[in-house]
Amino acid sequence: MGSLLIVAFFVAHVSGVMHLGFVDRLENIAYDARLLFTMPKIKDERIVIVDVDEKSLAAEGRWPWGRDKLADLVDRLFDHYQVKLTAFDVVFAEPDESSGLGVLESLAREELRDDTEFQTQLERLRPDLDHDRRFAQSLDGRAVILGYYFTDPRESDEAPAAGVLPPPTFTKGQFAGRKVNFLRASGYGANLKRLQTSAAGAGHFVPFVDEDGVVRRVPMLYEYEGNYYESLSLAIARKAMGDLPVRPGFAPGAATGGGYAGLEWLELGDRIIPVDERVRTLVPYRGKQGSFSYVSATDVLKATAPKAALTDKIVLLGTSAPGLLDLRAAPIQKIFPGVEIHANLVAGILDGNIKQNPAYTLGAELVIVLFAGLVMALLLPVLNPL
Repeated sequence: MGSLLIVAFFVAHVSGVMHLGFVDRLENIAYDARLLFTMPKIKDERIVIVDVDEKSLAAEGRWPWGRDKLADLVDRLFDHYQVKLTAFDVVFAEPDESSGLGVLESLAREELRDDTEFQTQLERLRPDLDHDRRFAQSLDGRAVILGYYFTDPRESDEAPAAGVLPPPTFTKGQFAGRKVNFLRASGYGANLKRLQTSAAGAGHFVPFVDEDGVVRRVPMLYEYEGNYYESLSLAIARKAMGDLPVRPGFAPGAATGGGYAGLEWLELGDRIIPVDERVRTLVPYRGKQGSFSYVSATDVLKATAPKAALTDKIVLLGTSAPGLLDLRAAPIQKIFPGVEIHANLVAGILDGNIKQNPAYTLGAELVIVLFAGLVMALLLPVLNPL
């Protein structure tokens, strides 16, 4: 009777009826141990992280920087260093008002509306003071991918909708009849319209944080109001591979209208990106922090970084500075830069070596647990104690 009760608990956990936290913890410990022993621990030379580090903050000022400075950074990356692609692990949801243009425009509308000289000078200075316009011009026609975030309804009751989302990767109706268990957002924080329009694309940078606080997976697609939006890593990889379309991969004979949904992978050209039952993929960590080259952002702005370090590279702009709060817990390191999580995923997609954990494993685990439980229930009563 006791063995049957234990089996019932495990079956309930595997099937999702009951959640046993200690089982998840054991699975995570085992996965983390396997990862530590199987990581390639080889630096990937295709991807470089331009780091808003402590050195950059000391030299260029506190974050966020003015969009005019970011425009200079983008110009330097493409014109001087001739990078292949640049992606931002940051969102630009609010206008840049650091130049004081808004105050001057308010004066022009009110107190100084009759001052011809003031009006003339403002019109002359406006292009230089409109930092968002300057930044948008630097993005226009270049391979630049922006980042943004979705709000998880489990973490916040608020449903903000700031900025403009990029076109969805899949639109309403493309998964009609298939009950795929996408992570669903209640709101988002995206980029200003003029920036999103000028950029080559955008992707969400929302990881999936397990109950122990560790990032092992990232949702490849997030659902918002019936549309489906790609992750930052997927958007970067697509651009690097020539704007290839993403195609959903369904198991042969997968059911529609109920039962097993069968979404097991995403196709990007000849690359296969395995996904689990929540359309998440395992992060293929190459090693601890430093598996990709880091270049200080201030060295790029000053053009003192070696050209060979950046030419024809995929560049991710992010931060390792503790005060900017983009440090995560990873299976291989307690404090790990969030931008390097995206870099690992981009490398894994390009290499086609992301580990598989398809949706059907849930059913396979259930069958195995049931079979093992029945064997135990039949054998234990007849076995004599030693």
